[in-house]
This record gives sequence, structure tokens and C-alpha cells, in this order.
Amino acid sequence: MKYILVALAVTLILLTFMKKDITIQTLNSQNSILAFGDSLTYGYNARPDESYPAVLSTMTGLNVINAGIPAETSTEGLRRLAKHLEDPSIKLMILCFGGNDMMQQISMDVLKNNLKIMIQMAKAKDIDVLLISIPNLTLFGLSPLSLYDEVADEENIPIISGLLSKILSDPSLKSDQIHPNALGYRQIAENIYENLKENGWIDNK
Repeated sequence: MKYILVALAVTLILLTFMKKDITIQTLNSQNSILAFGDSLTYGYNARPDESYPAVLSTMTGLNVINAGIPAETSTEGLRRLAKHLEDPSIKLMILCFGGNDMMQQISMDVLKNNLKIMIQMAKAKDIDVLLISIPNLTLFGLSPLSLYDEVADEENIPIISGLLSKILSDPSLKSDQIHPNALGYRQIAENIYENLKENGWIDNK
């Protein structure tokens, strides 16, 4: 009995630390990237060509669809996602939602569930997902939310954490308390671009 318990304990430890390999599709010139989110994706307070999707498109040479709508919650985003996923050229979705949920004090359980459903919808269409975490504004400044890491872990997808917290903590990179300026959006695009290369979505040249 003692040896059985030890074996079970070892098995549980191995299962805890073993993670499924994340499947990545290398993108080609015929593929599109869906940038899906709210005002941070839209590029609020910047020109259309200064939004992170526009800058990322220039960097990658790929079609990056800006599907950001200012002031939208994750529930509202979930309602319109299906029509975007009908585009067969889309092979990667960059998901960035949550700021408006927090400002409207919507349950974090609702936000987490919506994010997971959106990710699962994309996967069902054979579309990869890269998650961008949104910081929580507290009395002590901006702090990362563990919710996003939990979603990324549970759905086995890559995540960029802390980027928006860093940008929105730098007055030179933001246009107001919750939005980057053109330089801030460029830094978002640059960070995503490096992530796309590191994860193998685009050739690391």
C-alpha cells in the first residue's frame, strides 16, 4: 500500500508539471490575423495607422484585421465573434478583452468564462489564439490579474502578461489613464511581433 501511494504521488506531480505542447501554425502570406478586443485594439486616441493592428500588419507583411470596438465588454465581444471567425483566411486571433468589464464591475467569473468560450470558438475553427492580459487598476497602481494566466493555462495557449501594465504605468506612452498613445501602441505591436517570432507563427529572420 505504501508503494502504491508513493507511485500515485509521483504520478500526480508529473501530471502537474507536464503540459501539452502548444500547437502553432506558421502563417503565410495568404493568412490573416484577427486582432479582437475593445478600445486598446481599436487604437483609441491615435490615428488608424497608429493602432497596434496597423503597425503589426506593417511589421509582419500580413493582413491584420482590426476588430476592436471601444467601450465593449467581453460579453458584447462574445456576441459578435462568430461572424469574424467565418473568414477562412484567419489562422491566428490576438485576444485582448477585460478593461471595460472591470470598469463596469462585471464579475471576473463572467470575464473568465467569456474569454474561455471565445478561445474555444477560435480553436473549433482551427484558429490559434494569443492572449493579452489586461491590468487591474487599484489604489496602488496597475497590477496584473492572475485570471489571464489561469485562462491561458487551462486553454493551453500562449499569453503576453504585464505588457499593458508596463505601458500604462509610463506617462510618456499613454494618452490618458487607460489608453496608450501612438508610441504605446507601437510598443504593443513590437512586443506582439517578437512573440509571434518566438512562438513560430512567423519566420524568425
